[in-house]
Amino acid sequence: MSSTAVIGLQWGDEGKGKVIDSLAAEASIVARYAGGNNAGHTVIVGEEKYVLHLIPGGILHEGTINLVGRGVVVSLAALVEEMEGLKDRGVPVEERLRIDSRAHVIFPYHCQLDSMTEVWRGAGRIGTTGRGIGPAYADRVARTGIRIADVLDPDIFRKRLEASLAEKDAILSKVYGAEPEDHGNLFEESRELAERLRPLVVDGGGLLASAYGAGERILLEGAQGTMLDLDAGTFPYVTSSWTGTWGIAGGTGLSPRNLDRAYGVSKAYCTRVGEGPFPTEMEGEEEERLRAQGNEYGATTGRPRRCGWFDAVQARYACRLNGLDGVVLTNLDVLTGFSRLRVANAYRLGEERTLNFPAETGLRADLNPEYVELPGWEEDISDIRNFDDLPPSARDYVAFLEEEMGVPIVQISVGPDRSEIMSGRNGEVRLWS
Repeated sequence: MSSTAVIGLQWGDEGKGKVIDSLAAEASIVARYAGGNNAGHTVIVGEEKYVLHLIPGGILHEGTINLVGRGVVVSLAALVEEMEGLKDRGVPVEERLRIDSRAHVIFPYHCQLDSMTEVWRGAGRIGTTGRGIGPAYADRVARTGIRIADVLDPDIFRKRLEASLAEKDAILSKVYGAEPEDHGNLFEESRELAERLRPLVVDGGGLLASAYGAGERILLEGAQGTMLDLDAGTFPYVTSSWTGTWGIAGGTGLSPRNLDRAYGVSKAYCTRVGEGPFPTEMEGEEEERLRAQGNEYGATTGRPRRCGWFDAVQARYACRLNGLDGVVLTNLDVLTGFSRLRVANAYRLGEERTLNFPAETGLRADLNPEYVELPGWEEDISDIRNFDDLPPSARDYVAFLEEEMGVPIVQISVGPDRSEIMSGRNGEVRLWS
């Protein structure tokens, strides 16, 4: 098998960066297929911490090509800035980075529209990052978007940019009553940035098809969690792209028949950034304690994450949708010191008890999780590298989550460093064949 996907199973921030970094060491290509610079992976190597926003998580590995796929929306300025930051730290970015020519571009007017739309929503705001992600995807669907290939052709770019600016300025002024930003130098600035990227621009689908045909290892990188998926997530508090395995073919150009394995990444509890339903959310001192122990602040935004107990209803749903071969459980060490742990294994929707994740989540006040309580542990587990050496209650907790999800937990992370990981209770499972 030569292609493996790594997918977030919750609302993002599950620790995918560490898993992707580990697998990327053995990959020829790491391809990201969705999202924009609203996402972020954190990779810790020794004393060094790298926060990646647009660039795939294999960029730290020699000999690995990292593809920004056609399903990603790209801020040219943000991408160049991220590249320069990595170059300043000694990472040979140009050798390792490629960008699909079909990827759509985020422009400053997308960011202004993003912010104005949130203001207009008022109490119904969905908590976007204001980075223009949604408006850029909306343009793509409306067939008014501008791709990297378009920016590289000055005649095509000028025509499409002028048409887009006329439309966006009218919307901003006549709908939102806002003063459009000055875009006097946008054409020249965008062209300059695109020319810097030209040597890295490729046909991403063709690159992946050739690599797959040659039997090379391809790692497909999810940027956000399943519950933020445009269709499958907690709509409308979602992102604007397809974050699960179903988004891979469209976001990379790799045939769906060529996805060989898929692994999900889930925390041993739940977190969420921003607005939206969160059935197992904690309150008060308990939440503050978990947030402090887990350093639960956004890698991209710095926003404090909302924290909650593990939601097995949500996890089962995400595992089923993604068709997983296994789950990597992260942040188990963060639960150390809690005398009792709670896991939601069913929901009450009025008088009805359900094991499924309903579309009404967040819409009905009479939806409440049912919890099972399990004993916690006091021992520090961050130095443990063998499942059998974990405290009995930690082993029981992992086993319970595994049974509830119906998918084997193949690895367990007990710290942020790439080395702080162990195999699951069934022994070593190689994520690459």
